[in-house]
Amino acid sequence: MTDLVAIARSLMAPGKGILAADESVHTATARLADYGISTSADMRRQFRDLFIGAEGIEQYLSGIILFSETLLQKGSDKKLFPKSLVARGIFPGIKVDLGTEPFPESSHELITQGLLDLPERLMQYKKQGAVFTKWRAVIRIDGDDLPTNVALHENAKRLASYAKEVQSAGLVPILEPEILLEGKHSRIRARAVIEEMFQTLFSVLAEHSVDRASIIVKTSMALSGSASGKKDTPEEVAEDTVAALVASVPPQVAGIVFLSGGQTPDQATANLAAITRRANEAGAPWPLTFSFARALQDEALEVWKGKEENVPAARSAFLARLAKVSAALSSM
Repeated sequence: MTDLVAIARSLMAPGKGILAADESVHTATARLADYGISTSADMRRQFRDLFIGAEGIEQYLSGIILFSETLLQKGSDKKLFPKSLVARGIFPGIKVDLGTEPFPESSHELITQGLLDLPERLMQYKKQGAVFTKWRAVIRIDGDDLPTNVALHENAKRLASYAKEVQSAGLVPILEPEILLEGKHSRIRARAVIEEMFQTLFSVLAEHSVDRASIIVKTSMALSGSASGKKDTPEEVAEDTVAALVASVPPQVAGIVFLSGGQTPDQATANLAAITRRANEAGAPWPLTFSFARALQDEALEVWKGKEENVPAARSAFLARLAKVSAALSSM
């Protein structure tokens, strides 16, 4: 019998976080294009290997979330990526949602697809080496109109159904209701929406009898919208983020991980440091860590540019950022 609580707690190991390397083919293509890199299946494999194959990442990472094609690819060490990670004590995870679609009842909002054949896919991913999973919901703020209660509830229902299926399959679920940075909203509005989303989610999780002790929550930070013209200080972000989570996330959950969601690497790192300090002062009941994508990858991609000769320097940039983000957790 798989001890899901033990795995979830191991993913929250002190000083370590989770790399989100689960970009879909479409997203990976767009990401690489930002750096002038033309894409192909092998170029995406090289993109994954740049990070997964970097020596020493096990000092800073407890897990890496992969995309389905990455489970079947090999690194430059000729090992399948999941086997290579396990050999270094890093848990392989897998994104299992199938992206978003417009919500019929509120056309400016999104719901996440992927429940239909989820049990079959989970069995397959587990055989391929996955130990934990992730499902992302997308929550848009627009004044007091969005999000609507009906969209919050529908996304919560889907997250709960996902979590129940994943636990039944013997895997650990990460639940990610991302509050989008895009918009003119205030940080206080973002805080209120984070709180409302998690209160709704945990109410629905209870209805589905989901075990809280073996789930990890992945959340946005409370930030002013990107079009608001407001630049939040790390202390402001920390105050509102921790307050929202203390008010809405039960103490039994295995941990909370933060997404970087449109922040620069320095901004995400500074905000994480302030959040860990504030959580410590507030006596927050759960461990906290990071689950960044771009905030960990961008500096390395800038150096790499798809060229083999740049791999060592790009990996150095990646490890340097990992060290900074890991150091941001030292207030816990």
